[in-house]
Amino acid sequence: MTHNLNDFLADIERKKYATQQGTNIHFLLQQVVVDDVVGDRGDADMVAVIKQKSDLCPYFIASAKTEVPVAGIINGTFVSRRIDRLLIDEKNKTVVFLDYKTDVDKSVFRDVYKKQLNEYAQLLHSAYPKHKITGFILWTQDWTLERMISM
Repeated sequence: MTHNLNDFLADIERKKYATQQGTNIHFLLQQVVVDDVVGDRGDADMVAVIKQKSDLCPYFIASAKTEVPVAGIINGTFVSRRIDRLLIDEKNKTVVFLDYKTDVDKSVFRDVYKKQLNEYAQLLHSAYPKHKITGFILWTQDWTLERMISM
């Protein structure tokens, strides 16, 4: 019994640590701006990493919105979510969003995340029905983008 209790408590501590790390990274990324016009802002290490990954830079411009609340009805159920980073381009009729994930193993919750991003896309499509909606996961363990949704 003690061994199982120890495992149980250790698992709780690991989950608490992972949740806190995710919260910290989200907060830091919320502050990051990589923009030649207005200048760079935020955590210097994160700014440096993002600048090294040219595919990430367009998502961290000053006009990008962070922690954007969205809500609506999906399949008869009220859904309320918060999008980590959102870019709306009225001229080109596009909406792009990023969701930050801190997982070490990308495969563990991929199906759950795909469902989550699909909800974001549906809610955004309701607000922007004439726009192309694209959603990515930004995996913070290796700073890669994975396209999950395109509609």
